Amino acid sequence: MVNITNVDLLTLATSIPYANQLQAVANASTNYISFLSYNNSFVTDILGPNVSQSLVAHTDWVAFHEAGVYNIETGKLYATSNWAGSFSNPINVTAIDIHNNNAISSIRYNHLAEANGGAAFYPVGSPANSSAGQQIVFCDEGDLTNPAQLVLVNPATNQSRVLLNSFLGKNFTSINDVEQHYHTGDLWFTDVPYGYWQYFRPAPVIRYQVYRFEPNTGVVQAVADGFDAPNGIEFSPDFKHVYVTDTGVHTFPNKDNFTNPATIYRFDITEDGKRLHNRQVFAYSDNGFPDGIHTDTMGNVYSGCGDGVHVWNPEGVLLGKIAVANGGVNNFAFVPDGMYIFNAQNLFKVTLKAQGRTVQRDFGLQATAQTTTAQQTTAQQTTAQQATTQRPQPSGTQWRPWA
Repeated sequence: MVNITNVDLLTLATSIPYANQLQAVANASTNYISFLSYNNSFVTDILGPNVSQSLVAHTDWVAFHEAGVYNIETGKLYATSNWAGSFSNPINVTAIDIHNNNAISSIRYNHLAEANGGAAFYPVGSPANSSAGQQIVFCDEGDLTNPAQLVLVNPATNQSRVLLNSFLGKNFTSINDVEQHYHTGDLWFTDVPYGYWQYFRPAPVIRYQVYRFEPNTGVVQAVADGFDAPNGIEFSPDFKHVYVTDTGVHTFPNKDNFTNPATIYRFDITEDGKRLHNRQVFAYSDNGFPDGIHTDTMGNVYSGCGDGVHVWNPEGVLLGKIAVANGGVNNFAFVPDGMYIFNAQNLFKVTLKAQGRTVQRDFGLQATAQTTTAQQTTAQQTTAQQATTQRPQPSGTQWRPWA
């Protein structure tokens, strides 16, 4: 049983009290999720007929903040905790055993001081449909002694190494989020002074920008600037666009300026996959700011905001909200049957019809599907041969999706 509220847009356009009523629905409880539908496609295409929600874990610390990357070999989803205000209690990686009753554990890796965003990493040159060599690249915000950097981690062996910690010798401010381009293998990441704004990094000495890094050559380029606080980054499923969130509304603690950006920008990627052009305002969040950002296979855009996960279609029209009280959502992670939502001390799961852009590769489902197709083809050929000799037809092999 879920609570879906259909929003009357014409009433919302002319009634602030009605907007307050919708906000009350979003803030109704800290123990469950509500759904606000601004467009019929939110119910039919995003949620689907089997939508459900549940609170699957609660911790005494802010364990569920950023990242959210699955590793096939360990069978775990890796998030990062939030800065707790003390160097004696640094940011940890939170491992969620999604195949074992969502058991929670905290991990520290060498070379990773203050982890934040992360993404699955595959060897450069790998086919886009291959999950071989999967590891995780984490954004390390750094601290007063450790540089901000990109760190590659193999969670199956606990081995780690630094991929990048400077722009031609100048350290970054506080690397926040990262994604790997499937076709070029390049890492695209954002650099923003949240470590400085939270008093665990030195004052910035470099612009707040978006970068592209070639792990095999060492080439690093600034590809976009002009932000107050470039934060989340994501590709469209066809890799024609990059989405970047600007969370400039939120800087130093208790000094939010609501006239600053809480905005998602969309850029076109050049044909060679190396540069950006045609910057556009894609969407503006009406509550809090858009932090972590992801797309689904249909090109819809999702971002963690002040009252939950907001969902826009590829044209930037708000379709709906997966509403979460108690501070909203910093980030979330798509899984094969839905989404895990990071709500500070709470971890929620919702089942959805929509599938995240990276799910097939990150969960190894492409290889499974290809193997199944090959098995089915072989079975069909065998059946045809046996039919000519009037032998009994064998049963085929059926692929069971991840559960």
